[in-house]
Amino acid sequence: MISRRIVIKNPTGLNLRPAGLFCQTAMNYVSKITFKKKGNGEDITANAKSVLSVLGASVRGGEEIELICEGVDQEAALEGMIQIIEEGLGE
Repeated sequence: MISRRIVIKNPTGLNLRPAGLFCQTAMNYVSKITFKKKGNGEDITANAKSVLSVLGASVRGGEEIELICEGVDQEAALEGMIQIIEEGLGE
């Protein structure tokens, strides 16, 4: 298992279109990919391969998440997810 914290750079956060791209990217990997964010004093965890889970986390632009990848291609998965976030999730 590996993880890394990253700030969501696009201004709208993980709303419908960016969340779809986020999930499509996650689906390219075998590894389990989740993320955590702080919310009202507790951690919110979401499955990066589920649009409903990602939308339910209500991640806004400028918020920090911790990406967590676990599996045979975890390094590639983490790098791929970081790349799509740094590119602005299509916005």
